[in-house]
Amino acid sequence: MAESIKTRAVFGALAAIVRPSMAALMSQKWTGFEKLPKDGFIACPNHTSEIDPLVVALPLYVKGYLPRFLAKDSLFRVPGLGQILRATGQIPVERTGLSANRSLKAARNVLDNGGAILIYTEGTLTRDPDLWPMRGKTGAARLALQTGAPVVPIVHWGTNDFLPRYSKKFSLFPRKTVRVHAGEPVDLSDLRDRPRTKEILEEATARITRSLTTELAKLRGEEPPAVVWDPEQHGQAAVGRGSFDRETRETREAGTPKGVQQ
Repeated sequence: MAESIKTRAVFGALAAIVRPSMAALMSQKWTGFEKLPKDGFIACPNHTSEIDPLVVALPLYVKGYLPRFLAKDSLFRVPGLGQILRATGQIPVERTGLSANRSLKAARNVLDNGGAILIYTEGTLTRDPDLWPMRGKTGAARLALQTGAPVVPIVHWGTNDFLPRYSKKFSLFPRKTVRVHAGEPVDLSDLRDRPRTKEILEEATARITRSLTTELAKLRGEEPPAVVWDPEQHGQAAVGRGSFDRETRETREAGTPKGVQQ
């Protein structure tokens, strides 16, 4: 991908700070990244901690990609952070139809030039009380079906031990291990030439979510839940900070949550 000298310089300067800092704070194990597509692709990570973007972006940068996130537009208004996001070509997403279309167009330009676009299909930190991927939004599926770009699930486990969900307090000791794995592209081949109806977009999104859950189950060495967590079915907002209490966990353990079948 043709990148300006300025953009590469900003990425390089950030990496010179982030890479040794992350190495000092945690042990990181990366697998599967040698199989990433050579051309443009969409990376869909799971989301359990506010430090996740750095954990996922770092191995991509080390492998030669300049990672671009579709990030909520409010982050671009944060002093300091907003300047960094703009300087590195991150893509703001507003929750209106016209602005969302502009975001997808900008993402398509990155893909057409062989770049990597990262999209959190959940749109926010997972609401699932056990940190499994929850029901996704259709943005990644829409972009994938529009462009033909492969969708690669990138899963990680351990960030929540280092910085628990919605916490502002890091847990430094004992030293944590974070594992990050890039899986095989999601098979959407039979959907690409079909009309992008609501049903097709939801099916593609469900496949991405299933792939994330399957790869994460391997990383965790655990059985995933039979039902995908749907925040709306549990009275939780789809975006913003959520509440996670013992009652929601007990509801799942009793086998009565409402959600979306895998």
